Amino acid sequence: MSSPVAVGPSWLPKVFPFLTWLPMVTRKTLGADLSAGLTGAVVVLPQGVAFATIAGMPPEYGLYAGMIPAIIAALFGSSWHLVSGPTTAASIVLFSSLSALAEPGSSHYVTLALTLAIMVGLLQLTMGLFRLGSIVNFISHSVVIGFTAGAGVLIAANQVKNFFGLPIPRGSHFHEIFAYLFTHLADIGPEIAAVGALTLATGILVRRFAPRFPYMIAAILAGSVASTLLNAYGGAHIPVVGALPSSLPPLSAPSFDPSVWRELAPTALAVTMFALTEALSISRALAVRSGQHISGNQEFIGQGLSNIAGSFFSGYVATGSFNRSGLNYDAGAKTPLAAVVAGAALMVIVLVVAPLAAYMPNAAMAGVLFLVAYGLIDKHHIAQIFKTSRSETAVMVVTFLATLTVELGVAILTGVLLSLLLYLNRTSRPGILIRVPDPESPTRKFTTDAALPECPQLRLIRIDGSLFFGAVAYLQETLRRFEEENPGQHHLAIVMSGVNFIDVAGAEALAQEARRHRAKGGGLYFIRIKEGVLAQLERGGYLEEIGREHIFQSKTQALRAIYAQLDHVYCRSCGRRVFVECGRFGRIEPDVAESVKGAA
Repeated sequence: MSSPVAVGPSWLPKVFPFLTWLPMVTRKTLGADLSAGLTGAVVVLPQGVAFATIAGMPPEYGLYAGMIPAIIAALFGSSWHLVSGPTTAASIVLFSSLSALAEPGSSHYVTLALTLAIMVGLLQLTMGLFRLGSIVNFISHSVVIGFTAGAGVLIAANQVKNFFGLPIPRGSHFHEIFAYLFTHLADIGPEIAAVGALTLATGILVRRFAPRFPYMIAAILAGSVASTLLNAYGGAHIPVVGALPSSLPPLSAPSFDPSVWRELAPTALAVTMFALTEALSISRALAVRSGQHISGNQEFIGQGLSNIAGSFFSGYVATGSFNRSGLNYDAGAKTPLAAVVAGAALMVIVLVVAPLAAYMPNAAMAGVLFLVAYGLIDKHHIAQIFKTSRSETAVMVVTFLATLTVELGVAILTGVLLSLLLYLNRTSRPGILIRVPDPESPTRKFTTDAALPECPQLRLIRIDGSLFFGAVAYLQETLRRFEEENPGQHHLAIVMSGVNFIDVAGAEALAQEARRHRAKGGGLYFIRIKEGVLAQLERGGYLEEIGREHIFQSKTQALRAIYAQLDHVYCRSCGRRVFVECGRFGRIEPDVAESVKGAA
């Protein structure tokens, strides 16, 4: 695909980013985009109703959220293939947060959902305008995996009552739901459970043996046909979703009551962070396959505008959809026009098929949602995290358990906070390795081997990590321990090639160590220090305290200079012969430089 070319004055694409990809639209791409868009519009029908059910919203709102928001996000975002709309994660967060404040499905509940949408949109837009796209990087992969797995369990738990036809009290926790199920097995409606099981089995089989056919549509059709036959000829009374309004998304109004905004603020922040992470991760993953460059800040702006617009067109919080975006790419979409077509086509389709929802049983919808819930449990990455990292496993497990036990917004923030704490703990303990020459190596290459002898007067170490205020205490404690282990090592050489950043606290700590070693008759020396770190030491005046003559570009230069500072009388009684030049005492012979090269 050819690269996009901006149209009109240079400032126009910044305000109207769709002008950058409009020139890419040709007769060939138009056909591909129309086909992909129509496919996406058909797929979103069952998904929209399912997600609205999860969110506690009237079913039609799931379809409305896939119309105007999808079009706006495509026009003002940066991804060629991202499709926005209702998603599982956003829906489950919405239900968890708002069900405690209002009756799900009520007019007040809908108003709160619309208000949350505009709050999330304003936060996203602000972050994009102020170029704060990197903030979402603080939500680690483990947080996302743990949250989505927990959300899958909650979705399945909340649909148990519809799948089995049980009157489980609203607001029950997931463990209470399953306890109720196993203590009321005799109350299960056999016809209802049969419809749910048939829907579930159809979805599994179609996804397994006919992956190109929309398995949700096939599953709901099977469940609806079975329900209709049982109601008509079997004397059953299987509850149905009911006919949806055959209309375009009506105008709506969020609440602008300050007290409502204060109440929803924590949820809005959590939803914003997670929604942006979801949208950006999808767009970046697809960009790798399509060779496109993604602007994170522009994506934020597009997502923000889509949610602001959605709040006035009966749409609750929308974000990038994993399923529909992947389908859009696989269906051959070439430009964001495909997502625009999907949103517009959905409006037309709803006018035609909405009345058919009167035949859609709740049990069939529950069966489809069981499939959605199972798909959210990423078994591959869960196993990978368990094998790879204990700390990431802890983040994932804590986020998962928090998702099941507290509000989902709090669960996300808990995972983010734990990730940051673990990150700070790791960075506050930079790698500090003792380096000694290997006598078995022809070039006496330096290595980290505690069994090899060290020079009694000189210790050479390497630091890997940033020297900032959080790492100062660990650095000082480690150097004090080294000093206690070998009190005679008054000379300390530090290989600084692994230090990329140093702040005032780190610089002050190094200057302090230089003064301490100098007071004992030794010195502190730096080898291969990076320009940025050296500039920071120089700006703060710390380089004068350390000594410019103690800065070396190689170990060869450093050992040559430090050797002259050692106590050669002591060297005569040392039988370790750590360096090549050990045994040459007094002045440095002219050929010492060549011998030292071997030690370096």
